Amino acid sequence: MNGGDEVVAAPSGPPQALDWKFSQVFGERAAGEEVQEVDIISAIEFDKSGDFLATGDRGGRVVLFERTDTKDHGDSRRDLERMDYPVTRHPEFRYKTEFQSHEPEFDYLKSLEIEEKINKIRWCQTANSAVFLLSTNDKTIKFWKVQEKKVKKVSDFNLDPSKAVGNGSIASSSNSSSPKPYLANGGCPDRTNSYLSNDLSIPLGGIPSLRLPVVTSQETSLVARCRRVYAHAHDYHINSISNNSDGETFISADDLRINLWNLEISSQSFNIVDVKPANMEDLTEVITSAEFHPTHCNTLAYSSSKGSIRLIDLRQSALCDSHAKLFEEQEAPGSRSFFTEIIASISDIKFGKNGRYILSRDYMTLKLWDINMDSGPVSTFQVHEYLRPKLCDLYENDSIFDKFECCLSGDGLRVATGSYSNLFRVFGCAPGSTEATTLEASKNPMRRQVQTPSRPSRSLSSSITRVVRRGSESPGVDANGNSFDFTTKLLHLAWHPTENSIACAAANSLYMYYA
Repeated sequence: MNGGDEVVAAPSGPPQALDWKFSQVFGERAAGEEVQEVDIISAIEFDKSGDFLATGDRGGRVVLFERTDTKDHGDSRRDLERMDYPVTRHPEFRYKTEFQSHEPEFDYLKSLEIEEKINKIRWCQTANSAVFLLSTNDKTIKFWKVQEKKVKKVSDFNLDPSKAVGNGSIASSSNSSSPKPYLANGGCPDRTNSYLSNDLSIPLGGIPSLRLPVVTSQETSLVARCRRVYAHAHDYHINSISNNSDGETFISADDLRINLWNLEISSQSFNIVDVKPANMEDLTEVITSAEFHPTHCNTLAYSSSKGSIRLIDLRQSALCDSHAKLFEEQEAPGSRSFFTEIIASISDIKFGKNGRYILSRDYMTLKLWDINMDSGPVSTFQVHEYLRPKLCDLYENDSIFDKFECCLSGDGLRVATGSYSNLFRVFGCAPGSTEATTLEASKNPMRRQVQTPSRPSRSLSSSITRVVRRGSESPGVDANGNSFDFTTKLLHLAWHPTENSIACAAANSLYMYYA
């Protein structure tokens, strides 16, 4: 030691597995209560600060929640952490407001019904006390401003409440017979009364002092206002919207095209990716998800139904049909089947916070990609391997086409995604980590522990060694003997940007957990 400085050795090995606990539930349904289709949650998103959470549902509504546990100390949680203030409470949210974002429409030219269901929500930069967000259904994107409006009231009038009459004015006393030559303040009573209402008179001796009316705020109400509507730019269903880090632009993606918008201009957009072939019979893949890089405003990634991810650079050309990088995993020889392409389709991609990694979700697995290494994923996490023998049944009931979302923790050490029977899975992705936790979206998340197959390791010089644990042959039972229900699926979830807290949607209920 020199100068009394103690050298602390860095902890070795991967971080410990998290112990998840139930935090809150909104919209919990009673046993046997039937869920209305319009109430089913279809989108979840935290804002960048983690102080707000938004959900969208199939009825076209957006519901906002606000964090409450940080307000007890008066400062933001991050400021308190910088001051080493002991923060022991877990994140708590309260209902803030809701508004109708989209209504059902009908396209008369195409004889097509347009659902009001919210497909995606993205938070925009805040300004003053207002919050801004983008929401989209299949065809139309809307830009919303939600702000507290104060209801103002004027008080301290120059009136005597003891003489008030029914209409709120002062009772007349102009019938006094006492002489009124002149008032103390020099005014003439006759002249004054000539232009005053009959309900108001000047008292004897004049008015000793005048008070200016005071505007007081009695209460506040939240008002959601649609600032802009970005419409008529997509022939196919919108599957993604993503904000740019420049704070000025965003992208929207459908099956065949990606458009670039300026937040201030709703009348036009620029088509930056178009994978539509000249002859639609030659169509072999579609766009399934798209997202901007979190810090590089010129870079974005999009995934396809063939299991590939393309990274494009907006500086290369106006129409970015040629990619800068292509990420895809080569299939093992002899493993191809009827279901190979279906289960390879990527349903969601997310950039890590620093933009170095991309997380992708296909039907069977989660994959973590390093954008500097396009030879294959650095990690693969088995999510639905036990369903492989059931692919025929899943195809028959259309479950094989379910689109599960994925998310990364703010520190990049863990990833999460949903599954059937209202289960979701959390994996550790730090080097050497074997963390693989399965939780149920209920008040007791650890009630049904499923021993998920361990994560296959991958060396940089070899391909991924797949660990396959097939499920048992009895229908509706996974490899661990737990029954699964294809009708209850956890498709949507979001990880808090700075803390180990997850919000997930089980039908119409929003569950929140912390560790």
